[in-house]
Amino acid sequence: MTIRRATEKDVARIAELYDEARRSLRAAGVDQWQDGYPDADAVLKDIDSGRAYVVTDEGRVIATAAVYVGHEPTYDVISQGRWGADVEEYGIIHRIAVDPAARGMGVASGIMDYCAAMASGAGRTWARCDTHRDNLTMRHTLEKNGYICRGVIYLKDGAERVAYDREINKDNMEGKL
Repeated sequence: MTIRRATEKDVARIAELYDEARRSLRAAGVDQWQDGYPDADAVLKDIDSGRAYVVTDEGRVIATAAVYVGHEPTYDVISQGRWGADVEEYGIIHRIAVDPAARGMGVASGIMDYCAAMASGAGRTWARCDTHRDNLTMRHTLEKNGYICRGVIYLKDGAERVAYDREINKDNMEGKL
């Protein structure tokens, strides 16, 4: 498996992955992404900003995520807890979607490691992510990868998300990027 930046040629496949994720979330009773977001416009914005990545296996796109180092305004205010550290920039992961046929292969964990390595390479020592409270699969994956639930943040539209962060151990990032 390899991780690379997504291109416009990947948009249709990424949209398929998000559609599959929506179906899985709906089947699990999670109302996350049921409004049609993320859509092709969101994917194109991620590509244009250099944040869109795909995971390929034997040339086939099996997962996608927005991964970057920076500052996420919706993380400025956290309630019912606090971040592990007060830092201005950190690694950020949004919109992970994995092909159902590739689940259980460690793909989401690989994306999380990639983000941590990217952040470490930029001199940052933390990574952050958020997810829907009822998205137990993502919450388990985050916790399995060393992320700690820190509290609640609110998206621009007012939707609540549980917020996670992870301290990056530079020694463990050697060779990950």
